Amino acid sequence: MSEPNTNVVTRFAPSPTGYLHIGGARTALFNWAMARRHGGRFLLRMEDTDRARSSAEAEQSIIEDLKWLGLDWDNDPIPRQSERRELYDKAIETLKDKNLAYDHADGNGAIVFRMPETDITFDDAVRGTVTTPAGQIEDFVIRKADEFPTFHLAVVVDDADMGVTHVIRGTDHLTNTAKHIALQQALGLPTPTYAHMSLTVNPDGSKLGKRDKAKAARKAASEAGVPPAVDGIDAFMAKENDDVAVAEAIAEALGLHLPEINVRDFRASGYLTDALTNFLGLLGWNPGNDIEDFGADPRNFLRDHWDLSRLVKADAKFDRGKLASFNADRIKSMATDDLSASVWLHNEDKLNSAFTGANDPKFAVFCGAYRERAKTLSEFIEQGAFFFVADDAIAYDFDTKNVKKVMLKGEPNGFDALEELKSQLADLPEENFGTAAHELIQQLAEQRGINMGKLAQPLRVAVSGGTVTPPIDATLDILGKAATLARIDRCLAHKPA
Repeated sequence: MSEPNTNVVTRFAPSPTGYLHIGGARTALFNWAMARRHGGRFLLRMEDTDRARSSAEAEQSIIEDLKWLGLDWDNDPIPRQSERRELYDKAIETLKDKNLAYDHADGNGAIVFRMPETDITFDDAVRGTVTTPAGQIEDFVIRKADEFPTFHLAVVVDDADMGVTHVIRGTDHLTNTAKHIALQQALGLPTPTYAHMSLTVNPDGSKLGKRDKAKAARKAASEAGVPPAVDGIDAFMAKENDDVAVAEAIAEALGLHLPEINVRDFRASGYLTDALTNFLGLLGWNPGNDIEDFGADPRNFLRDHWDLSRLVKADAKFDRGKLASFNADRIKSMATDDLSASVWLHNEDKLNSAFTGANDPKFAVFCGAYRERAKTLSEFIEQGAFFFVADDAIAYDFDTKNVKKVMLKGEPNGFDALEELKSQLADLPEENFGTAAHELIQQLAEQRGINMGKLAQPLRVAVSGGTVTPPIDATLDILGKAATLARIDRCLAHKPA
């Protein structure tokens, strides 16, 4: 492992033109880990020279997501390229004075950098020696017609001005590095250590991006037969664009879950910070010794074990199943109070219809009932959705194979069992109702020499509309006596003729 070097300075420099992509989050995490491992500095800046697409809202969203990931930075206020034009103009003047930059032939105010007629070679910390032959890269624009610098000039000037020593970024930037080194040499600026890590891709090798949402939405809309009435859907379905807003509108109309792409998506789906951080830390970086679990605090692990030489060249495949497994394991290992607080915070708008608050004893039972089942915080209310509907709104589909088998077949059938259970459940006390109901069902099953499921399953259907719930005692403890009896009545009233 490399020794600490307090002179290390890294940075994360997103463009505030949208939400923080999961690949960008990994870049931020690795740069943060590099700085923290060496006791150096991790800097954040906003590359907002694309004035038409940049926004304060996007910038704030990126900052919030970085904080949610547990990342901190060492500069405040956060610099914005739009506020540093004086530095860029000075660099351009220097290049023009050296005859290394010239006005664009179109006379539009743009300025072009003159590439040197020499090979450009550098040692990449991941890729090894990289050489770009002379003449392979044409002269390129460094100031646009709107008088703002292009990415290439601004990033070079900023990195030098901020003392950046190491740049960890995706291999998609590899071809840009020759341009940046040429600019550094022309301006007499130092060249930082570059490490071009692997890209984050889907399991099939395709780019992980907003197109994944578009593909999923188009497929669902096509399979629906009649696509939902959504503004812009015709152009979207014709593949004239991949508008995320249209994809999300289709998903909402069809009850579709779109693949998560941005950190915001993973937060909304109920992934935990530590699970996502641990997972990202394994994408394109190998800690050695077959380690996959970074422990209670993945950021501390990365800070203590980071080694730049362990970045790998091969593309990092984003395995959603593995991430879900990581998240499920974290949920299972959480302290009871922490789990209740996290589930409540994430789902409060739905939960407050059934519980008085995070400290409601029934809510603790609810969290315990789904701890082993839920892979995300959202799945607590997705799997337990029947708890959050009115007693008279439970839907029954007696044509469904499993429900039909439970309610209409056997002797006695499910409806007969419910009729018998109803009167005896009514005599049970309110307190610990579920426990008492479980004991009653057990006694009745023993008396009749039948499996408990013959009685418990019809009761499950009555209270939930389906055949899958947590253990019956926990389910009824959460619902309570009144709701249980009301739902039994509703079920019996819907008995097919």
